[in-house]
Amino acid sequence: MEGCDEEDPLEVPELPLEILVYILSFLQTSDRKEASLVCRSWYIASQDLCFQKNAVFCFTASASSLELVRSLGRRARCSLIISQLDGFSLSKSLLLEVGLCVGSKLDSLALPGSSVTEASLLALLPRLTSLRRLDLSGLDSLFMSGAFLSRKEHRQQVQANVKSALSSLEELDLSDLRYLSDLTFNRLTSCTPRLRRLSLAGCHIAFEFDPYQGCPVGSVEVSSALLSLRILRKLLTEQRATFVALDLSRTAITPESLRSIAQVEGLSLEELCLQSCKELSDYSVEVLVKHQPGLQMLDISGCTELTSRAVVAVARGLSSLTQLSLSRDWKVTETGLAELVSVASLRGLDLSECLHVGGGEIVKGLSQRRAERAQLEKLNLRDCTYMRDEAIFSLTQLLGSSLRELDLTSCVNVTDLSVRAIATYLQGLRVLRLGRCIEVTDWGLLGMVETSTCELDEEKEDKGPRFTRTFGNMGFFKPPRLPFEDPPKLVTPDHLEQFKRHAGASLLALGRLRELDLSSCCKLTDASIAQVVRFTDLQRLSLSSLPNITDASLSAVAQHCRALTGLELGHCPCVSDRGVAQAAPHLHRLQHLSLSRCSNITDKSLFLLAQHCKRLKTLDVSRCSNISGTAVEHLQSQLPFLENFHFTLPGGTDFTHRFNVVGDVSSSEFADQY
Repeated sequence: MEGCDEEDPLEVPELPLEILVYILSFLQTSDRKEASLVCRSWYIASQDLCFQKNAVFCFTASASSLELVRSLGRRARCSLIISQLDGFSLSKSLLLEVGLCVGSKLDSLALPGSSVTEASLLALLPRLTSLRRLDLSGLDSLFMSGAFLSRKEHRQQVQANVKSALSSLEELDLSDLRYLSDLTFNRLTSCTPRLRRLSLAGCHIAFEFDPYQGCPVGSVEVSSALLSLRILRKLLTEQRATFVALDLSRTAITPESLRSIAQVEGLSLEELCLQSCKELSDYSVEVLVKHQPGLQMLDISGCTELTSRAVVAVARGLSSLTQLSLSRDWKVTETGLAELVSVASLRGLDLSECLHVGGGEIVKGLSQRRAERAQLEKLNLRDCTYMRDEAIFSLTQLLGSSLRELDLTSCVNVTDLSVRAIATYLQGLRVLRLGRCIEVTDWGLLGMVETSTCELDEEKEDKGPRFTRTFGNMGFFKPPRLPFEDPPKLVTPDHLEQFKRHAGASLLALGRLRELDLSSCCKLTDASIAQVVRFTDLQRLSLSSLPNITDASLSAVAQHCRALTGLELGHCPCVSDRGVAQAAPHLHRLQHLSLSRCSNITDKSLFLLAQHCKRLKTLDVSRCSNISGTAVEHLQSQLPFLENFHFTLPGGTDFTHRFNVVGDVSSSEFADQY
């Protein structure tokens, strides 16, 4: 879109601001971003408060960020993510400015990758009078000494100010703190009387034995060295009226400890995350669902001792369950899955890396109770190598009206039949991942039945074993050809003409796609990619490790998928500067691009990207041997938002450089993640 010249006397009178806001409300967030660049009046309309819900401002600590913080004072509400804070004067000044300018308007504050001091934080907290979420994860510098809030003057400051400031806090993230102790935990949580969500993922918690005291937990009243189960239960008991979510992932929680938490009188959890808690057993899950039947979200992924007995317990005990993750629970089999998908409230199911799941029981459960069964919106079957076309075909028919996200990554037995079924029955899909589905070919994406252009020769025709007089020879049984040994049958121009007349069952039918992963589907070629990857709203696309695609695919994708923010083309040896030259002018929204191991990419591509793709945040050109230092320096100087740059030094060493970027604004309604 062209910019408007406001000084042009022949310009048509501007529409009222209210009308512009109404028009922009029909656009998706990414399109509204583009529209805001047309002229000043469109920019002002795009900043209307109706588009600014849950706005998050993410930036690093620097001198230039001071002005950004001052400008945020005009906003009604906002959230901040400030990284790389330290104990020096600049960081202290920045935190002080945050308190002065937006303290009473701040909803959420996170300080990742920082080493902020206690004095700096205590100077800020009293001003955050309406804070709802505080993220102190990984801030070891704050808790290392064990003296947080211990000095008399600090306690007085807490009692006078901070207590009222944090009284509205609902979410507290204390993940990955190595030095959290009973004392510091008590001091902090005493200032947050109405917590709803608490994360202690990755913290060192003594559940049954105190290694410092050499005695069971509970023998010492309050520990100054580590956090204990007794203090955690005390918090849950005191704040049970408001508490709904707890994250204890990556801790050493034992079955008895989980039972102790589940049995806290009056506690009614809705969300519980126990990722990679390897000590948990089926019995502990049975006790959990018995005492916490109101759980709506349960994550027990990576709990490798769990079996299908735990699945049955969840299916029978959690009638309000909406989200369940069983990822990497390798002992889980088909048993219990039919009962699980009969839970009518279930919307998301993650079975990735459950190696014994083939889908038969899921189909059975969905088929038996059509009136009262799960209306799955998200289904993750990544690395379920037993999944075959029969199960996928049935699932697509049963979940056609509800499913929005499907992950079949590394389901190596899935073929073109499954792809055609997905295109036919799952036309509401937003996310489709088919990475490393090595049997998928052009025919599947085109929605056509594979035909052979020549008759089978005698050697290829299967006539069964042949016996000869030299029966003892090693060659008496000829071994069958493996699927990956057969090259894909090429799609001819005549086939493409047929496709254009009957494209109903092709991937084109998935017009609502936002994310598509076809990486490592090594039989795909330009014949299908250039014809079917045409989605106006597609934001993320992975075509990495497709050795048969060329510049034609890159050019076609760029022309028809102009909303792309992330594009993976790593290890595509036939992609060259010519393809980048044809694609770059159409990819103004591109933020993340990978061209690693593309040997035909040279300095010319970097100059083109610097000219057309001004919003790039991440660029990977590692192992591209024809990239020079001059082009790298030019690119860095031309791209203001570049955060991560991966390239290969002359000696062959991969180099990753991270830049400090100030003022990157995002919103929870359009998270720019890839």
